[in-house]
Amino acid sequence: MVRATNGDKTLTRRDCVKYSGSVIGGGILAGCVGDTSQESTPSDESYSVTMSPMGTVSFDSVPQNALASSTSNIDIVAALGHGSAVQSTSSPSTSTPSLEFYYSTLDVSTDWIDFKEAGNFSKETLYELDSDVHFLDPAYVNSLDDWSKSDIDEVEETVGPFFGNMYSRKHRQPPESWRDSYRYYTLWELTEKFAEVFEEQDRFAQLNTVRETLLSDIRSKLPASSDRPTVGMVYPRLSEDAFYIHKLNQPGYFFAHTRPLEAVDVFEDITADEFGGQLVDYEVLLQADPDVLIMNYGISSYYDVASIKQSLREHSVGSELTAVQNDRLYASGNPRQGPLMNLFQLEMTAKQLYPAEFGEWPGYVDGEPYPDLPTDEHLFDRQRVADIINGDF
Repeated sequence: MVRATNGDKTLTRRDCVKYSGSVIGGGILAGCVGDTSQESTPSDESYSVTMSPMGTVSFDSVPQNALASSTSNIDIVAALGHGSAVQSTSSPSTSTPSLEFYYSTLDVSTDWIDFKEAGNFSKETLYELDSDVHFLDPAYVNSLDDWSKSDIDEVEETVGPFFGNMYSRKHRQPPESWRDSYRYYTLWELTEKFAEVFEEQDRFAQLNTVRETLLSDIRSKLPASSDRPTVGMVYPRLSEDAFYIHKLNQPGYFFAHTRPLEAVDVFEDITADEFGGQLVDYEVLLQADPDVLIMNYGISSYYDVASIKQSLREHSVGSELTAVQNDRLYASGNPRQGPLMNLFQLEMTAKQLYPAEFGEWPGYVDGEPYPDLPTDEHLFDRQRVADIINGDF
């Protein structure tokens, strides 16, 4: 954000807009519209971060009040030790359960998990929230009703910059006007970019080492391809007698907890719609008949897992599914994940798919936290992760 000076007081462009309506005749406004040669921040106080699709974004200081567009962005910020900076998000009721499910097993504070609702990101809401930064993809915002590129520029100038890359989630196409400048990032590449925003590069490096160790351990223990179960990822929509299915191993951070497990995907050859999946009925599911069914968003309070399982057991076709008959129907993770959730969800999925190699998954109960596994069954060091979040590294 551009700064202007007025005597001993430093004014941001945001302050100029706030004050101009009430003190337009006073001395403060003079500092806002004066010689632009005095409207720069000393280089030792400001810094910039470059990420698609925004390009280079400048910051005067580490953000203290952020709007996070989704659970993944909240988790990224929290992993970097700045969870309390997130003051608002689109839908707190869907983000909070996932965060609490995982964080409750770590020795870290969760007092900050209390957000204002940002809803559908109207311009009026963004002005009202008055955030230092909007962890929100401007390409996505530009696709919303009542948002033009000039509106985005206005909010950046008068409130705070945008910093987000939503289409990396499933590698969907961004709006046409943004495609030439758009690139996709992995979850951990995005986290590294956010680490630059919060000047937490060392903390990121430590956390990334935990992740690399976990992945190395998983890869070393994966059974031969011929010994792996067949797996289907589904989102139950039983009111329609249907399931929304995804491929397990496609690119995008939506699949960062399934892709490294290299399971045999029964839906590998589906023709995906614009959201990366396909809606199918019970008969199609039975034709594929995977050994294991994992239910997307199962731990996120989007639906009642116990009720879904019971419905499948009682359905004339669902009851014939091998995964149902062998009780290998699992509540899977929230694919709108950040790095902390990703560590837990890699561990959880490894146990669900390969219990002989990684230990049995004890199951999930709606409303209860992540299972308290014996320490010798942890696939990553909980205390190490908590220390990184708390800054003790």
